[in-house]
Amino acid sequence: MKRGITTIALLTSVAANAQSVADDARAFGARPAIEDISLSPDGKRIAFVAPGSGLSSTLYTVAIGDGADPKGALAVSGAPDRLSWCRFVSGSRLVCTIWGSFNAPGYTRPMSYSRIVATDEAGGNQKMLTGRQVNQRTATFYGGAVRDWLPGEDGQVLMDREYSRTDTIDTNIGTTRSGTGVDRVDTRTGQHRTVEAPRPNAVDYISDGRGTIRIAGYQLVAGTGQVDGRISYRYRKAGSNDWLEMGVYDSIKEEGFNPYGIDPVANIVYGLRKKDGRQALFTRALDGSDTEVLVLARPDVDIDGLIRIGRDRHIVGATYVTDKRTAVYFDPAVKADLASLHRALPALPIIDIVDASSDGKQLLVHAAADTDPGRYYLFDKATKTLKVLMQDRPQLDGRKLASVQAITYPAQDGTMIPAYLTMPTTGATQGLRAIVMPHGGPSARDEWGFDWLAQFYAARGYAVIQPNYRGSSGYGDAYLMKNGFRAWRTAVGDTSDAGRWLVKQGIADPGKLAIVGWSYGGYAALEAGVLDPQLFKAIVAIAPVTDPASLADQLRDYANYRVNKDYIGTLEAGASPAKNAGQIAAPVLLFHGTLDSNVAYSQSKLMNDRLKSAGKSAELITFDGLDHQIYDSAARAQILERSDAFLRAATGG
Repeated sequence: MKRGITTIALLTSVAANAQSVADDARAFGARPAIEDISLSPDGKRIAFVAPGSGLSSTLYTVAIGDGADPKGALAVSGAPDRLSWCRFVSGSRLVCTIWGSFNAPGYTRPMSYSRIVATDEAGGNQKMLTGRQVNQRTATFYGGAVRDWLPGEDGQVLMDREYSRTDTIDTNIGTTRSGTGVDRVDTRTGQHRTVEAPRPNAVDYISDGRGTIRIAGYQLVAGTGQVDGRISYRYRKAGSNDWLEMGVYDSIKEEGFNPYGIDPVANIVYGLRKKDGRQALFTRALDGSDTEVLVLARPDVDIDGLIRIGRDRHIVGATYVTDKRTAVYFDPAVKADLASLHRALPALPIIDIVDASSDGKQLLVHAAADTDPGRYYLFDKATKTLKVLMQDRPQLDGRKLASVQAITYPAQDGTMIPAYLTMPTTGATQGLRAIVMPHGGPSARDEWGFDWLAQFYAARGYAVIQPNYRGSSGYGDAYLMKNGFRAWRTAVGDTSDAGRWLVKQGIADPGKLAIVGWSYGGYAALEAGVLDPQLFKAIVAIAPVTDPASLADQLRDYANYRVNKDYIGTLEAGASPAKNAGQIAAPVLLFHGTLDSNVAYSQSKLMNDRLKSAGKSAELITFDGLDHQIYDSAARAQILERSDAFLRAATGG
């Protein structure tokens, strides 16, 4: 690695032999050193977002291999502006998304906003590209999205932007309308030309990667003004301006054809549609015939995404997850490139192409494993050389990390539940302190790889099991069972059964078994304490749902209230940990941020109050100004250090 790159990586390095709980908490809780990264069109420079103190971040640019130090191009304080991603749009110009959260008067939860900005790589000529000024004093919070990076057109993009009836927009559309449209924007001057007139309820536009919008999606709205998760898609034939009906996709039931990306040469769109109760990948002709062809399906798991590379985001493959994530490549050249990379990096099997030069000869690659958080490489296809650029988490360099094993265990009804088991780095295997760690979502899943929470606890001597309980996504409709709220007894039961399995195997000392969860995982942890009060000896819940009914009611004034209400469903009182706090026997430690727009801070406040009213042991640690992810290194270190002390005290010191 050259000096200019490694300087940033070493600035936050921690001595490899530091093993105190405080050192461990700081090392594992630190934000990744690289939060986003992009390769320039000529393949000679990279731009990356690196964390600062608190929630702050800075966009840096640096030439690869010339020994130069990275130079800052754009910095945000995190209060409230935060950097999401940045990408080269020309040889010297970058486009970034900034977002943030704030407490809005009259709203029952914090509000989030986004906007898109452009900057020179040296930080000059910064331009706001969002159609309307988005800040805390406006009612428009969506800052738009880049829909086409327009390869070959220096510094131009197609992006959707919101307009109200009072906004001035191009006269070539004939009239002023409200809604979301698509503009061709010059990122250097900010000048734009409307290519798709703003339309009410437009929520999705898909370009062919060559500057033409071929597909548009419109959110269906009921007579009450509430959306219900259904999106009506339309498409155009090549060379035509007329819209044809494609069909309706229900995002809640995941039914219908869900378009993702267009292959303009084959004149098809790739999309997901259910086959035998699982998501499968199809193509659909855009020539008016609507012919669908099955591309990839699995009998056990869903196909869950497309692999796209290059400025035109062309589709080269698809992915799914069984025990580990698997990529299937349609492009023979890319398939050969990945085979070469896997041979060169046998210890880092999780390999992704992050970006590519305009000619495709230089690839920016990320490679990782369960015992390696990951690092970035530049792969030169012509010379077959691989250059290390940066590490994800240099603070962990030199530390022994725990391997992760895919296992299954039986639920009480005999169903085999997939899970991941992380054993402590000490090498001990029996009679351990152990943690059941259910994932959030609930319509999500854990997968094999590095997990900073599990790895911290393994470094502290715990065994950690992460169950993909029924209610998890990725395994098809029958396993999803509506979701983990509607099927709460089954999902929470599967979670508790993971703890019983650890005890039965002798891995966990039954007096030292705990449960730790974040978001829905926090709900599952608390509800497990209600349903199985003697099983877990300590409960840690981070940003948890504690009363599903009130969570839905907090969205009553929003257009998506009906969607969220239907998702959670009408649950009996037994589904609420807060309403059953008196049944919990184990001590409870809660963490929550006051700017959480996913799960309101009031959920933890309610739980803490109910537990204390019932005479239970409870503590709530509050993070002012932090959101659902608590994405602050110092705060995450506090979560780790305080939870470790709490778990040890509750399970015998």
